[in-house]
Amino acid sequence: MGRYIIRRILWGILLLVIVCALTFVFFRVFPTANPALLRAGRDPQPKHVKEIEEVLGLGKPLYVQFWDYMKEVLLHGKLGYSYYNQESVNQLIKERLPATISLAAGAAVLWLVAGLGVGIISALRRHSFMDRASMGTALVLISAPEFWLGLVLLLLFSEGIGKFPILPGAGTYVGITVDPWKWFTSLIMPWIALAAGGAAVYARLMRGSMLETMNEDYIRTARAKGLPERQVVKHGVRSSLNPIVSLLPLEVGVLLGGAVLIETVFNIPGVGRLAYQSISDSDFAVIEGTVLLAAFFIIIANIVVDILYAYLDPRVRFS
Repeated sequence: MGRYIIRRILWGILLLVIVCALTFVFFRVFPTANPALLRAGRDPQPKHVKEIEEVLGLGKPLYVQFWDYMKEVLLHGKLGYSYYNQESVNQLIKERLPATISLAAGAAVLWLVAGLGVGIISALRRHSFMDRASMGTALVLISAPEFWLGLVLLLLFSEGIGKFPILPGAGTYVGITVDPWKWFTSLIMPWIALAAGGAAVYARLMRGSMLETMNEDYIRTARAKGLPERQVVKHGVRSSLNPIVSLLPLEVGVLLGGAVLIETVFNIPGVGRLAYQSISDSDFAVIEGTVLLAAFFIIIANIVVDILYAYLDPRVRFS
């Protein structure tokens, strides 16, 4: 197990280098907006643009820019400086990461608990009214874009503009250390908006996996031997989780991608909103930093899921 984890970590580091290189190519080699041109004003003069390029380090050959960037990232852990305000990218991400972690972690817990819970109950009560209602609702939520659902929640429940003003609206987020209650209430609607689609997908997948598992021979044998139904269901749930667990690393990417939209809709000062702003400003260093951070979380999720597989399925062996 230890050798396997070390090997996966080394592969993860290599993958981060590849992601970094691809991001560099996409935003600096392919045609994009020129950051120096954007900062030169409405009537940019070629000389002025050239001076700004020199200040930002864009006047160097591309291979020199890439080498300097990779050297700083790999040897010193520095992600460069923002072209927009010359702040450290590490500091910008550090300031906004707690908000994104709060949003993503809360949404992940909500969609796992709601999705798996609804899926299990629907499978155990197949063809009941609850089963049909929950699966119909899941289909609607899968089809609903996250930003649209966020706007609907604001129009219904936000203080000031909502029909039922019971929750804080956009721009009310505060850190958990500042005011824990306000932190919690300000994230209820963002959590629901971000988690709804994922919970719906998990509910339908869990229901299908559970129905298939409960019809297996070993489940019928367990019942025939007189094993309590609660214990039978417990074994069925554990076996049904295997295909669900395989989706978790992908869902980390979905969470981080959805965070960009949700943080924009609810005006949450997180990494997702920082990425959106940096794309709008062609702030390459910040874009590369946020992409690298997202890739890091996805790689870590893959390693954790592989370890979790060994617990859920004793047949899995690492070599």
